[in-house]
Amino acid sequence: MTEPRAWFLAGTDTEIGKTFVACALLHAARRDGHSALGMKPVAAGAERVAGEWLNEDAAQLRAASSFDPGLDRLNPYCLKTPIAPHIAAAEEGIEIDPARIRAAFEDLRTQADVVIVEGVGGFRVPLGDRYDTADLARELGLSVILVVGMRLGCISHALLTVEAIAARGLTLAGWIANRIDPAMLRADENIEALRSRIDAPLLGVVPHVAGADPAQVAAALRLPS
Repeated sequence: MTEPRAWFLAGTDTEIGKTFVACALLHAARRDGHSALGMKPVAAGAERVAGEWLNEDAAQLRAASSFDPGLDRLNPYCLKTPIAPHIAAAEEGIEIDPARIRAAFEDLRTQADVVIVEGVGGFRVPLGDRYDTADLARELGLSVILVVGMRLGCISHALLTVEAIAARGLTLAGWIANRIDPAMLRADENIEALRSRIDAPLLGVVPHVAGADPAQVAAALRLPS
């Protein structure tokens, strides 16, 4: 197995297609001959499936991975209610322990060439009173891939997130433009505006295709160098 590579996948907001992009990146890695695993450290919103609590994002990452590493590693914290994770955890009497997430991540790194760790919502979603997803990315020691949901207002959201990534001392390995709004005016011009302002490579543009398969979209993406 080659030296394992891993990235933290962040988004400019919630509902901008992070999981779809994460799955496409897993397929891209597999296309290039690498074993690849997805990880969703914390997920909020789950239903009982075949005797286990399963989050939809985690299920998609599991399906796109080279193999199933087990939900205890892929998704250490599966919270039942689809609300902010620190609120869901408090309601369930759970304290999210970064050490547990770190142990699961390190185990995944021993099993695959590539690991994509998908965050929750935007870049700074609270996981506890004094801990958020940005802290988690830093603790895991990962460079960040930023998914920009292409819709009105995305330029400011993207640039503020880029600043937040730098403020935490993290490296932005690249960014991906996801065309989530097919009716967005001047989308190409917005992408060019971001390209000229973000000091990191554009790793691909995900087109808006109804019912798209992440395995097919993988052709439009590349992993960071």
